[in-house]
Amino acid sequence: MKKFVIYITMLGFTLGIPSLLGLFLSLSLPLSKGKEVFEIITIPPGVTLTQVTHILKEKKIIRNQRLFSLLARLRGRANSIKSGEYQLSNRMLPDEILDKLVRGEQIKYSITIPEGLTLVQTASLFEKMGLANKERFIQLATDPEFIASLGMDEETLEGYLFPDTYKFIRNIKEKNIIRMMVKRFNEIYNQEFRKRQQELGFTRREIITLASMIEKETAYSKEKPLISAVFHNRLKRNMRLQCDPTVIYGLNNFSGRLTKKDLMTYTPYNTYLIKGFPPTPIANPGLDSIRAALYPAKVDYLYFVSKNNGTHYFSSTLTEHNQAVYKYQKVSQKVKAP
Repeated sequence: MKKFVIYITMLGFTLGIPSLLGLFLSLSLPLSKGKEVFEIITIPPGVTLTQVTHILKEKKIIRNQRLFSLLARLRGRANSIKSGEYQLSNRMLPDEILDKLVRGEQIKYSITIPEGLTLVQTASLFEKMGLANKERFIQLATDPEFIASLGMDEETLEGYLFPDTYKFIRNIKEKNIIRMMVKRFNEIYNQEFRKRQQELGFTRREIITLASMIEKETAYSKEKPLISAVFHNRLKRNMRLQCDPTVIYGLNNFSGRLTKKDLMTYTPYNTYLIKGFPPTPIANPGLDSIRAALYPAKVDYLYFVSKNNGTHYFSSTLTEHNQAVYKYQKVSQKVKAP
């Protein structure tokens, strides 16, 4: 308020005392004292101060274009208004409106990225929200030069776009979205996790790949350390991981039902045919899956099969596993058959 009085006083010397009272009333009062009405105002890039005041007047946010323009010039803010999308009301003072436009306090949209989405699915979700172009997002997330600029030694950012709730302004660029998501990943994958990774003798990529496999295998947090134990035990015994989601990830045209032909089709992601890990993560895992990859349950399970209710039956021997497959898969399929 002190600054505001100084501005008015200076204007008084410029315009003369008779005009000062009217000027004070114009700039010290909001457009309306009645019901507060909020408007979403878009200031396009490159517009002049005159155009800005026209937009504000047209949306019934300010009373007088000329005086608002004079206020901005007197404060040295004529060229400081930032483009973007703002929420303003008819109860705001001109000085408050100007400050908000100068600071760039734009509307922020909340978006929640679920655990287990792939890079392509994540890009699609941002495009659906009107926050990014899907193709540009994917291009950046697979561009070696851009990835290196983030301090990441990876071929793709699949696995490193941490699923969380974010708030973005409408005109944010794809590279800034990706930067924020990778930054969040680096915050989550902390010193404790890096130390544990080294104790296990894995690379970060292997841990995140394993976490992504766990994420795609189950949505139940309690099962994740058990799924992890199966994969860890198989790796120790030099057994193939035989993870269905990796097979699906490697297929160009997945029909929605995994077939025997799919399992026999070679891709770098077919863990029924290759030993060890696929070349990259297959999705973006959440914290529970990353933690499970680093801290598997202390069990001797080597197999698991879906019980068709979202959970799994775990086995330590092939004989027990085959019995479980018959019980939960083959028999249930026969029952469901028309």
